[in-house]
Amino acid sequence: MADRKFIETLSTSAEFADVVKRLYGEDKLQYQIKRYQDLYDIHSKKYGENGVFYSSPGRIEVCGNHTDHNNGKVLCASISVDTLACVTPCEGKVIVESIGFSPIEVSLNDFISRKNEEGNAIALVRGILAYFKISGLKIGGFCATTTSDVFRGAGVSSSACFEVLICEILNQMFNGGAVDKFTKAKASHFAETEYFGKPCGLLDQSAISFGGVSYIDFRSTKDPIFKSIDWNFDNLNIVLINTGGDHSDLTDQYASIRLEMEEVAKAMGGKKLRKIKEKDFYEAIPALQQKLSGRAILRAMHFYDENKRVDACAKAVKKSNERKFCEMINASGESSYTMLQNCYPYGDLTQRIPLAINLSKKSDGVKAVRVHGGGFAGTIIAYVEKNKCDAYVDGMRSIFGADSVFVIGVRNDGTTKVF
Repeated sequence: MADRKFIETLSTSAEFADVVKRLYGEDKLQYQIKRYQDLYDIHSKKYGENGVFYSSPGRIEVCGNHTDHNNGKVLCASISVDTLACVTPCEGKVIVESIGFSPIEVSLNDFISRKNEEGNAIALVRGILAYFKISGLKIGGFCATTTSDVFRGAGVSSSACFEVLICEILNQMFNGGAVDKFTKAKASHFAETEYFGKPCGLLDQSAISFGGVSYIDFRSTKDPIFKSIDWNFDNLNIVLINTGGDHSDLTDQYASIRLEMEEVAKAMGGKKLRKIKEKDFYEAIPALQQKLSGRAILRAMHFYDENKRVDACAKAVKKSNERKFCEMINASGESSYTMLQNCYPYGDLTQRIPLAINLSKKSDGVKAVRVHGGGFAGTIIAYVEKNKCDAYVDGMRSIFGADSVFVIGVRNDGTTKVF
């Protein structure tokens, strides 16, 4: 627990320096000292001098582009930006005040979902409380003030970050830290789908809850296989570049990937590609091309190959094999470009994602690059040698804007109580 005396000694605390290095990486100490002190000052003026800090990271998709919706495999990771909360107990209600926004308040006796709350943070808090209550877990009141440097628009899941944060506060304050990571992910998923009104899978919440690199096999969506792997590629910086573009008119193009993969499965007597053997699929291509588009067949080919790449990537991370890891990431990017075909919308002449990818390939120090997340408009991810990263970042910022290029690292801790 932090009080004012403790907060005032952060600049000389070896313990805090170790925490910063572990959660946020090198060269972040001064920034985090100010961030923690500023948050404490704001919180303590309103909710009391004694507070507990919690940190919940953003996440990236490492490998497994558009595989989860057909019961595929993914590799994702928590990253070194977070939503940070200072928390004190209170009676009968949960209050969450995110800096810059109006406070939200939820009674501990009211778990009814509301249509008018969909899309708002209050629905997430209410939904998580409801899940804990339904599951026989303990709940209680608290006041939390939060601040976040989880950037928006680059596919790093700020909503899931917030959800798992609320779960971890309830876990530590009222359940003795006994709630397992998968349960926290499921509680967060429940809140987002049933209360917030946004259909989603378990990928985002799981990566944030587990920490490090998470290997997830969605063969069973009710009971997926999770494996957490520490990230030890110390020579690689991760750079996200938001290339720009408007996602508002792209819903049909995102949906077409899932639908076309499922059309292939349906043509072969199944519902999802994962249920169709790869050997049977390839043998059926002569007949499939009479019924389906060539693009649907190519997207199915991507699915089967991408699942293998996820396995290879997971093995490479576990063995700290940088060469193999980068080889698989580049192959994933090429497959997304040529078979999945989600690197630019139909008829788009600006082609920001291909521009960023091909400029990256020509940049010194870039070891691997591919589209990140849904694609069509938005973000790429590049893995860059640390000693050459500054030059790469400067070059990309000159093209895509200073506020569109983010240097991050993988953090091995998921959502956690800090002190």
